[in-house]
Amino acid sequence: MSLFGVQEKIESLRKAISEHNYQYYVLAQPLISDYEFDMLLQELIQLEAKHPEYFDANSPTQKVGGTVNKNFESFTHEYPMLSLGNTYNEEDLRDFDQRVEKQLGHHDYEYVCELKVDGLSISLHYENGNLLRAVTRGDGVKGDVVTDNVKTIRALNPQLKGAFPSSFEVRGEIFMHRPAFDKLNQERADSDEPLYANPRNVAAGTLKLQDSAEVAKRPLDIVLYQLIENTPSVKTHFEGLNKLKQWGLVVSNETKICPTIDAVFNYINEWDEKRKLLSYDIDGVVIKVNDYSQREELGFTAKSPRWAISYKFKTEAALTKLLSIDYQVGRTGAITPVANLEPVFLLGTTVKRASLHNANEIERLDVRVGDFVFVEKGGEIIPKITGVNFSKRQMDLPQNQYITHCPDCHTELIRKEGEAQHYCPNESNCPTQVIGKIQHFIHRKALDINSLGDETVELLYMQGLIHGLGDLFTLKYEQVIALERMAEKSALNLLEGINAAKSIPFPRVLFGLGIRYVGETVAKKLAKHFKTIDALMLANKEELLQVDEIGERIADSIIEYFSKDKNIDLIAQLKQAGLQLANLHEEQLLSEKLKGKAIVISGVFTQFSRDEIKHLVEQHGGKNVSSISSKTDYVVAGDNMGPAKLEKAVSLKIPILSETDFITLIQNEIS
Repeated sequence: MSLFGVQEKIESLRKAISEHNYQYYVLAQPLISDYEFDMLLQELIQLEAKHPEYFDANSPTQKVGGTVNKNFESFTHEYPMLSLGNTYNEEDLRDFDQRVEKQLGHHDYEYVCELKVDGLSISLHYENGNLLRAVTRGDGVKGDVVTDNVKTIRALNPQLKGAFPSSFEVRGEIFMHRPAFDKLNQERADSDEPLYANPRNVAAGTLKLQDSAEVAKRPLDIVLYQLIENTPSVKTHFEGLNKLKQWGLVVSNETKICPTIDAVFNYINEWDEKRKLLSYDIDGVVIKVNDYSQREELGFTAKSPRWAISYKFKTEAALTKLLSIDYQVGRTGAITPVANLEPVFLLGTTVKRASLHNANEIERLDVRVGDFVFVEKGGEIIPKITGVNFSKRQMDLPQNQYITHCPDCHTELIRKEGEAQHYCPNESNCPTQVIGKIQHFIHRKALDINSLGDETVELLYMQGLIHGLGDLFTLKYEQVIALERMAEKSALNLLEGINAAKSIPFPRVLFGLGIRYVGETVAKKLAKHFKTIDALMLANKEELLQVDEIGERIADSIIEYFSKDKNIDLIAQLKQAGLQLANLHEEQLLSEKLKGKAIVISGVFTQFSRDEIKHLVEQHGGKNVSSISSKTDYVVAGDNMGPAKLEKAVSLKIPILSETDFITLIQNEIS
């Protein structure tokens, strides 16, 4: 065969194999047997091995992997991968539908229902028809680049078909089928290796393997559920899914348009039964508003879109015996009772422990040591006890007596009025609390000190080298190197990591302090509003309540935190150490023309996106608010503004600005 003939044969095989992948994975209509497919692939592998000059990174043969990544590169998502709100009952889902209707102001909308595959989320970036980058969800803002590993998934065509955009992003779920998982576990059992717990864990662990050749040995699959374009070429979510399918990408054939909430429930009920027939695990249904312009009208909360929700199927329950109850102390001092159980197999894992939440829950369930109890996973990491089989109870089982003193430091517990949990008030000297606070402080969303792990924090505390957050910055090399199993390089890396934390921005330092109810988002809002830790420390309750999304509970917690001398001393320590306790690099305002103004943005715009207009509001000193009230100063209205919002703005006599009016306003040409 001539060289030209060889090249032609290789290209022909690549094209044929890609087409068969498309027929098998996308259309679910295989044209040849698995054996015939394997013979084609083997022929291509042999030809490419003999003729390396025709190497192509996008060849189907490259799915065998071979690239080794010692460290995965981090990548910031252009659009954050937000989590969805969850619901487990019909009432909550109908409430969601009513909120959608109220915000849009009409009934003219429809939903798309999708099976919620129990896998791990992935973001794929395509350039000119080729897979450029695959990124894990990570923390929703940043993920790990795992492109080489994802390329080993046979269902993912290396090159697209038809007319597609030059650049786009698509999101989906990577998972493993049950038969493949069972086969993998059987191989491990035959080799006397520990068995894997469930398919999702295997898929997640596989995607983070450093050698893509090892990844290729494990049969991962993928389903895609969201097309993202900077300039949308379609008007609805369902159109986007059809586009993906036309381009040769794998989407679920079970996705369906549901014109009403009742149709949504029909879909849910159908798949609650049929899920048992699937070869892969699903744990619910995702419900999304179909129309993109309506999605933009509905917007987002800090953590999730308002146009989508996840309905979780009721979990299976297992019956087992309650052996004992332990009490755990959290970093905030909260006491959590945890049940120790006779091991029981539930939804792919062996359950030995389950949460009992608090004293109220133990009393409500009337659960006693020795009872046979029902255990569910319920979408939680730690399973929970949901009931007692009273027919199996022994007559002489005593009622449970909730502990009165901290299991760690033996301080008497307190229980604040209106709260369900007991607390240990000894926050300065209770070892678990102190260690937990320091571990939170070094967390990647706070100071991100990678070289200082949780075990090292505990060791430093137990050796008396640190007693609180501020002591980290006074550690000396001689102290660290003397720790058990601490090598010179590790000691230097630890101290270097602590020193590098001094450049971490103020919002993350504030989050790291561990003030009760001040999470990552609240910390950002407080830092932006008050700008310095000193201003925040001096703020009264009224001033705190003026900050967007700060309610009385958060305000009271902040005031209580800064009323304690030990916390004031800690701030002084952190200042002395050189941590960032002010927004030094805050974006400069373009003007203060909107200072003190509360503005609602609604509708679809032509010159700017909704996010760009919100950014302009902030750049000119204004505050974006989500709902119209008597405190709203302006409504900036685009096309398709919800009638209910418009009616409310008119009734409250709030000025309504067009996009052009708004631009004129910030240019100070109208009052």
